[in-house]
Amino acid sequence: MAGHSKWSNIKHKKGKEDAKRAKIFTKLARSIMVAVREGGPDPDYNPALKSAIEKAKAANMPNDNIERAIKKGSGEMEGVSFEEITYEGYGPGGIAVYVSCLTDNRNRTAADIRHAFDKVGGNLGQTGCVSFMFERKGLLFIEKNDEISEDDLMLEAIDLGAEDMEVTEDGFEITTSPENFDKVRDGLSDSGYEFAVAEIAFLPSNTTKLTDEEDIKNMMKLIDTLEDNDDVQAVYHNWEMPEDQD
Repeated sequence: MAGHSKWSNIKHKKGKEDAKRAKIFTKLARSIMVAVREGGPDPDYNPALKSAIEKAKAANMPNDNIERAIKKGSGEMEGVSFEEITYEGYGPGGIAVYVSCLTDNRNRTAADIRHAFDKVGGNLGQTGCVSFMFERKGLLFIEKNDEISEDDLMLEAIDLGAEDMEVTEDGFEITTSPENFDKVRDGLSDSGYEFAVAEIAFLPSNTTKLTDEEDIKNMMKLIDTLEDNDDVQAVYHNWEMPEDQD
């Protein structure tokens, strides 16, 4: 990300999630249900489900909620069928925005996403209009503490197959290929490292700054509106978010 910390975006997202726990549990449950339907109910043989469960646990989602989502996904309990869909567009100041959704009503979701963009002067584009600006990567973030040796962590991460590790003010950002994500995550976890973030994400190849105060305000509004939508699983963008926006 051109030397810009990914954590500034993640930290903003994490703070919002902490404030909206019920909504987050709903989104995490959907992710678990879809993973079960596509790969089965056993996380040992379903990497997508394993990742979804770990993400749910990191958000302190109760085990009962997790088990209920697995049962709904496997058909043991009645549940709604969700499909994955993505939207691409431009926010204020031409910021590229990539939105990942799980929905049971494509028309409703499309209308909601379009309205969110229109409301701030952005515009929803065609499939492919911004996705080429992003790379699909595994992203792990470990917060700093006195017990972690930067050199030891870097050596172990690289040995496990990580592509890169950046040290930021808050901690350590490790990126992997999607194929090596599980191996790196599981290896570091076995060594006792804990993750503030562990997910497959779409990371921008380059970032863009906003200088106009109205654009900054509207971009924040767009992110918040999208993340507040139950159908939206993740919002990726190439805005170089100011450190004081978290």
